[in-house]
Amino acid sequence: MSDFLKAMQFRHACKAFDTQKKIPAEQFEEILESIHLSPSSFGMEPWRILVIRDEKLRKALKASCWNQSQITDASELVIFTTDNDVVRSDSPYVQKMFERRGMSAEAVDMYVGIYGQFIAPLEEDEILLENWTAKQCYIALGNAMTCAAMMEIDSCPIEGFDKEEVEAILDLEYGHSVAVMCAFGYRLNPQSQQKRLDLKQIVEYK
Repeated sequence: MSDFLKAMQFRHACKAFDTQKKIPAEQFEEILESIHLSPSSFGMEPWRILVIRDEKLRKALKASCWNQSQITDASELVIFTTDNDVVRSDSPYVQKMFERRGMSAEAVDMYVGIYGQFIAPLEEDEILLENWTAKQCYIALGNAMTCAAMMEIDSCPIEGFDKEEVEAILDLEYGHSVAVMCAFGYRLNPQSQQKRLDLKQIVEYK
């Protein structure tokens, strides 16, 4: 079995973290780098990452996260937020993201036009726009969890939280929103057996 699949078998939603074990700085930087290198639609990289280390802030967040112990017990708490305003079609950010590819001005204009056609329906509804940027975060989240598992570091993706309360606690800038959280650290208890549907139940060849 490949190292990648071994990591996938190792990974599980760790609910109880060992509060005495901390992730070495170099390894945590690798996890962050896996987010940095993750793909995103049109290469817009709409994610903005908050690493929460302040104990008081973690305790405040815990109450708005269904009192899940991972919030305070994990070695690192990462919150994926989105910057929804910078991805709008008329944003200078969008122009720069295409220009950085080293294309001709004509090619940049073409891609900006294609992007504008794609994003226009999403810009009409804040929920649709926010859902699209959040989807990009989930790509990065998956890579981060697998990267951690490759180093035998545990993780737990967290969607159970009061979004409005969390955003208020974090005092996010206008246009930013919380997409998902992830706790990283080391398991306190043995991993439970993974339960999955049979591969034949989810894959169909046509």
